[in-house]
Amino acid sequence: MQLPPSSDPARCRPSAHEAVLAAAEVFIRQYAAENPGTGDPRRRLAEVTAEVERFGTYAHTPAEVAFGARVAWRNAARCIGRLYWNNLIVRDLRHVTHPDDIASECFEHLRIATNGGRIRPVISVFAPDSPGRPAATLLSEQLVRYADDPRSTRRVALARDLGWKGGETPFEVMPLLVQPGSGRSPEFYEVPEDAVLEVPLTHPRHPGFAGLGLRWYSVPAVSDMSLEIGGITYPAAPFNGWYMGTEIGSRNLADTNRYDLLPAVAELFGLDTRDERTLWRDRALVELNLAVLHSYDQAGVSMADHHTESRRFLAHVDREKRHGRPVPADWSWIVPPLSGGATAVFHRYYDPEDPDQRPAFVHRTTKVPKQCPYGAA
Repeated sequence: MQLPPSSDPARCRPSAHEAVLAAAEVFIRQYAAENPGTGDPRRRLAEVTAEVERFGTYAHTPAEVAFGARVAWRNAARCIGRLYWNNLIVRDLRHVTHPDDIASECFEHLRIATNGGRIRPVISVFAPDSPGRPAATLLSEQLVRYADDPRSTRRVALARDLGWKGGETPFEVMPLLVQPGSGRSPEFYEVPEDAVLEVPLTHPRHPGFAGLGLRWYSVPAVSDMSLEIGGITYPAAPFNGWYMGTEIGSRNLADTNRYDLLPAVAELFGLDTRDERTLWRDRALVELNLAVLHSYDQAGVSMADHHTESRRFLAHVDREKRHGRPVPADWSWIVPPLSGGATAVFHRYYDPEDPDQRPAFVHRTTKVPKQCPYGAA
């Protein structure tokens, strides 16, 4: 039986223009509400409507880009460090479209964020998608990643497919991978040494720890997510805060599908690994995390510990509640992966995630040339 026109799902779906306009209206009204000095939003909405009707899209003002990027961080349900969302440095690089220039600005992003070790939160917003014209994207998971990290396997394969000759030594920084918006093959760019501040890992009480030859970089700049603001998608928008120690000590270096270093640390400290009831994994994990915090302190590089950051997050929750705003949070990401029950964030629940909430950072499906082994990010 044929559905009547009013019940036809295809006819009920908004057009592309209607979807953009609906999202734009929500954003413009939010922007005006949180920035009272901008005045009545109706004039701006009329401008946006005219642009969308003519071009199928519209251009944000620099102030709107900055506000949208900061609110996207505020909405990031998996981030514990959102207390400082309004201090995000926003680099408006929408005019930068060539892969060479995008790579150069990504390296400048790292220099600005590193700041001699006093890490600054930064986002670099490159050109948005437009109807029928996808913009350039970054295929790298972060602006800095090591080639011997198991998470890098597919991207290293892609880089070698493109002609990269590296990746043979431990903790070697892999190149930045840029996918041109034209659909051409990706291009790779070696990350300059002066753009990457690395920290050699030592232990405050065990001189032999340095013999493990471990190190990590200072700026965790995520580059494989799109920034969505008011119906506009910015597919290249790398952003960073600063590390919390457990991200490196409990996940990057300890996870069995990453560097899996707990057995080596246990052996170094002479722990009895024959029985799980000796809690050798727990003890090794504490020593590894202690080494990370100690090393970053010694190097003068910003790093949060999980107890302090937990208290800061609850301060963020309280502040947002005073403004009448929900705080979406993924409990499994907010509670630290070390001594979770001893942290302030463990003993409560949070506002649920809203997958439709915008502005937001959104994981994307990345298309790559068929001959490359790297799949969806």
